[in-house]
Amino acid sequence: MEGEENSGPPFSGVFADCSLAFWTLCSVILPVVITLWCSFQRSRRQVLRRDIFRKSKHDWHYTDLFGQPTYCCVCAQHILQGAFCSCCGLCVHEGCLKKADHHFLCKEIMMRSDGEPHTSMAHHWIRGNVPLCSYCVVCKQQCGTQPKLCDYRCVWCQHTVHDDCMQSSLKSEKCRFGEFRNLIIPPYYLSTINQIRKDKRTDYGKLASSYGKHWTPIIILANTRSGNNMGETLLGELKILLNPVQVFDLSKISPAKALQLCTLLPYNSARVLVCGGDGTVGWVLDAIDEMKIKGQERYIPQVAILPLGTGNDLSNTLAWGAGYAGEVPVEQILRNVMEADGIKLDRWKVQVTNKGYYNLRKQKVFTMNNYFSIGPDALMALNFHAHREKTPSLFSSRIINKAVYFFYGTKDCLVQECKDLNKKIELELDGERIDLPNLEGIIVLNIGYWGGGCRLWEGMGDEPYPLARYDDGLLEVAGVYGSFHCAQIQVKLANPVRLGQAHTVRLILKNSKMPMQVDGEPWAQGPCTVTITHKTHALMLYHSGEQTDDDASSMSEQEHTREQMDEDI
Repeated sequence: MEGEENSGPPFSGVFADCSLAFWTLCSVILPVVITLWCSFQRSRRQVLRRDIFRKSKHDWHYTDLFGQPTYCCVCAQHILQGAFCSCCGLCVHEGCLKKADHHFLCKEIMMRSDGEPHTSMAHHWIRGNVPLCSYCVVCKQQCGTQPKLCDYRCVWCQHTVHDDCMQSSLKSEKCRFGEFRNLIIPPYYLSTINQIRKDKRTDYGKLASSYGKHWTPIIILANTRSGNNMGETLLGELKILLNPVQVFDLSKISPAKALQLCTLLPYNSARVLVCGGDGTVGWVLDAIDEMKIKGQERYIPQVAILPLGTGNDLSNTLAWGAGYAGEVPVEQILRNVMEADGIKLDRWKVQVTNKGYYNLRKQKVFTMNNYFSIGPDALMALNFHAHREKTPSLFSSRIINKAVYFFYGTKDCLVQECKDLNKKIELELDGERIDLPNLEGIIVLNIGYWGGGCRLWEGMGDEPYPLARYDDGLLEVAGVYGSFHCAQIQVKLANPVRLGQAHTVRLILKNSKMPMQVDGEPWAQGPCTVTITHKTHALMLYHSGEQTDDDASSMSEQEHTREQMDEDI
């Protein structure tokens, strides 16, 4: 009896151990299984979503959080995450995505035409999620104020209307493309052009005249990798306001291919808005030069700039600003382009001839819009580019980029890698040899700004020097004593060493290796001869709207100088 009584506890202890092991195993395996199942379902949804995105006529994008209160256009439920079309603005819950793709049409970039010009079309209404602070075109009261899916917006003219004000007469009313009709390429236009070409007609004048004498269609070229990475957001906002066929992402298509759209537009009518840094602007201007080589001079567009880069000196010179960070609505940007004045910008040929063995010389040819330099600022740019190529993900912010430039500038103040430049180089301005002081750098300017917003040629502004101009066929040549001198000039505590102005600049690097740059594109250069001559003009747009006091005084002085030159002539 005692043996039987004592045999019970060991069995119960084993059972308890097995039970504990089982539940411990479940507590470990169950979360893993749930995690794997959720991951499988998430990847499955992503595959299905990508498949819908790929086949759809909408330009769908998925977001984890909408920036404002948003309602699904299918089920009318409030949603925090889901998909939206960057062309028509349609917003849907992920579960309603397939249904929305089948039941709602997107903007049609081309519509069938009978070959005759059309100046209007039917409204394309989308219900709900109207822009903030929008007003009904019928009763003039604010739209979208109710916490539900309500009110309508036309995806072409951007007019909004209340549900109650959506009368039968308004539904049948024709859309005339709203405020930006002079910038939009209508959906009927391209199909009409195709019909004209089939009939072997090339006169677009009659077709263009039907859209009015102020019709200046715009082409958007955006570099999504520039500056603060705002290109993606801008592309979506501009596609909503314009015809999506006018908006191009330069990470997916080259400027040369995008600009072929100009050949389908009337002569000298197109305008181009380049969203990017000075390097992107130079890329686009090179593509326009290719159009000239192809004999397409009559289709050359005028170029405006939306500065997304780090330096943006050309944009600053043409009064488009030192950098865009979303502070100005996209609608205002388009208004500024419509009101801008056309000007000419000098473009220069920079020819670098290496000193090779046995008199063999290899040539490099660049096109310059802003400036050429040799010395400390080129060294900073060279170090910056080398660092960015190693870790490109770190250089997504304009502030970080400028901080890295500051770091390398401080480092050069201590090291002075470019000292005794006057002993290594010879300078000729229009064939005349210039005696150089003890410099570390030489900068050849075509525009008024340099180094991210500094008026280098003017310096402190305490000496009556002619202002640097972008259309006078002259280059301004200045020298600096080092990185610290560059910093003093930027904060207006010092003047540059003004070496002169010339139509042709020639530099001879005798027997050493020095950093050089053209418009922010740096390289290390051995003994060579650099010759800078005038190449051509570019048609640009100057923002004649709001100006700073410095811009106003600069323009008044430039106008005064121009009047004096005219009197002398």
